[in-house]
Amino acid sequence: MLVNITVENFKSFDKKEELSMISSSKIQENKSHRIKIKQTNLLKNAVIYGANASGKSNLVKSLEFIKTVIMEGLPVESVNDYCRNKDSNKDRESVFELQFTVGDKFYAYGFAAVLSRRKIIEEWLYELMQDGNANNLFSRDGGNMPKLGDGIRLSSAEKNRFNVYAEDFMGNETGLFLTEMNRGKRYEDNSKFIFFKKVFEWLINNIIIINPDRGISSDEVYYTKESLDTVSKLIETFDTGVNEINTKEITPEELSKMIPKDVMLNIFDSIKLKMQLENLKKMQMTWRIGEGFFNIRIRENSEPEITTIVLKHGKSIFDFSEESNGTKRLIDLIYMLTIKQDDIVFVVDELERSLHTKLTEHFIEMFMESHKEERIQLIFTTHENAIMDKKIFRRDEIWFIERDNNNVSVIYSLDKFKERYDKKLSKAYLEGRYGAIPVFKQFQFNRNKFQEKSLNR
Repeated sequence: MLVNITVENFKSFDKKEELSMISSSKIQENKSHRIKIKQTNLLKNAVIYGANASGKSNLVKSLEFIKTVIMEGLPVESVNDYCRNKDSNKDRESVFELQFTVGDKFYAYGFAAVLSRRKIIEEWLYELMQDGNANNLFSRDGGNMPKLGDGIRLSSAEKNRFNVYAEDFMGNETGLFLTEMNRGKRYEDNSKFIFFKKVFEWLINNIIIINPDRGISSDEVYYTKESLDTVSKLIETFDTGVNEINTKEITPEELSKMIPKDVMLNIFDSIKLKMQLENLKKMQMTWRIGEGFFNIRIRENSEPEITTIVLKHGKSIFDFSEESNGTKRLIDLIYMLTIKQDDIVFVVDELERSLHTKLTEHFIEMFMESHKEERIQLIFTTHENAIMDKKIFRRDEIWFIERDNNNVSVIYSLDKFKERYDKKLSKAYLEGRYGAIPVFKQFQFNRNKFQEKSLNR
C-alpha cells in the first residue's frame, strides 16, 4: 500500500510537498477506511480538490513520471519539467520519493535529478522500521558506484556478482540502478537481492494510473468471457443503455486508424521492454487512448494479437468510438470494481470527467463496497464537491492543492482545519473556507465601446 508521496521542483511544485496516507488517530468515524499493517494505520482513500491549473494533475503526473523513469530512464522531454517559476530551479535537484508497503514490509524509494541537464544524481532505497529507524538497502551518489547498505551480508559469490552489476552501471546518468538490477536478472526467493525484484515489480505493476485522455491499463479483464459478463452486469447498474460487452479481432492496420501509428509502435515497444525486464514469455494488456479501445497480446517470437470491444444496446451493436463520453469514462473505471489482485493503488485524474454527480457517487460507493476487505487504495482528483461528505470520506482522506502567491502548488489536508463533525463540508469548501477554489479577477466590460467598434467595422 502507498504510505506517502513526496515531490519537489517538478512542474508546479517548487518546495517539497507531500501527501500522506497515514490515518489520523483523532478521527473515529469510517474505521473500515483504514488498513492496519504492523502498528501503522493506512488510509484506503484520498480525494484531492483544487481549482483548474492548481496542480492536481501535476501530482498524478509526478507518479507517472516516476514509473516512466523506472521503465525507460529520464525522458528527453523532461529537461523542461523542473518548476519554472524561478530561474534558479533550472540547476536545482528535483526530488521524487514514495513510501509504500510490499507485504508487511515498509520501504522508501526515491531519486533526485537535475532535469534540465537530464542527469540523475542520487538514488536510494530504505526499509523503514516501526521504531522510526531505517535500514539502507542501497544508495547511489552521483557517478560513483552504487553501494549496498552495511547491514546486508553477502557471500563472496554474491559480492562479486553485485560488483559486476554496479561497475557496469557506473556512468549511467539517465537510468536507475533499481531498473538495472531487474534487467533480465533472476533471483531465488532466498536471495539477498530479492528486495530489488519485489520493490521494482510493486512500483511498476501495483500503481495503476488513469487520466482523462488515457484510460485503463489492465492485463485480464477484457480477455475472458467470465470477466466480460461481470463488466456487462456492472455497467448495467449505471443506466447507460449498454447491456452486453464483447470483443472482436482487429488488424494492426485497423488499430493504426484508432491511434497514431507512432503511439501504436511505442505501445508494442513498451510491452516488449516489460517482458524483457520481467523475464516474461507472453504478455497481454488493455488500453484506452482517445477514441481507441484495444487489447494487445504478445507472445515471444509471434505477431501481436489485437482485439477491441463492441457494446450492445438492446439488439443494436456499437463500436467503442460511437459511445457517449460518459460511457467511455465508465469503461475506463469499471474494471477497478472487478480486479482480484490485492495491494493495488488506483490513481485517477478527474474521476468525475463526463459523469453525472450521482454516477460518480454510485461508482465510489461500489468501489468501497467491493474492496472493503482488501488492501486496495483509491487516490483521485476531482471538482465534484457533492461527494465531500463525511458519510463518504473521513476528514483525513480529503486533500487540497492550491497555488500560492508565488504561483506554485501547495498540498494540505482538510484534517488541519478544526471543524465540527456536523459541518457541511461541501458548502464550506465552496465558500472558500479551505481555499483551493478559483479566485477571479475583476474585469470591467465596456459594452458601449464594444458596440461602437463593431459598428465601425
